[in-house]
Amino acid sequence: MSAPEEPEAKGFVASRRTVLALGAVAASTVVTVRPALAQTAGSIMACEIPVPGPHAAGSYIASDGTTVPPGTPGAAPPLSRPLTGEEAKVLLRGSTPPGVSPQAAQAYANYIRRLQAGMSGFTCYASLQMPR
Repeated sequence: MSAPEEPEAKGFVASRRTVLALGAVAASTVVTVRPALAQTAGSIMACEIPVPGPHAAGSYIASDGTTVPPGTPGAAPPLSRPLTGEEAKVLLRGSTPPGVSPQAAQAYANYIRRLQAGMSGFTCYASLQMPR
């Protein structure tokens, strides 16, 4: 009988124990990351977009989404409370929230689309645009 052949020293040969340990680490990483992603999605839906933002408090919203002085013909009044991320997402898809006219809903959607970095609600709007 000949002695069992030794593997050549070409590189690292993982033992069964090492492979099992790496598998356990990978599994725990998946279990840890998945709830964090779910929490992120939940926080995006709960973020807020004021319409209009504090920079234009009291202004009305024109049909193109710009802020205009109160009393401007055809302009929608400001919302009494900020929109949640979920409400903004529905509004941007073309749905009209309860108690809001279709023209005002379109003006609010255009206002949200015009948000830029530094404006209140921009981070929430940008988060809604990220693919999941």
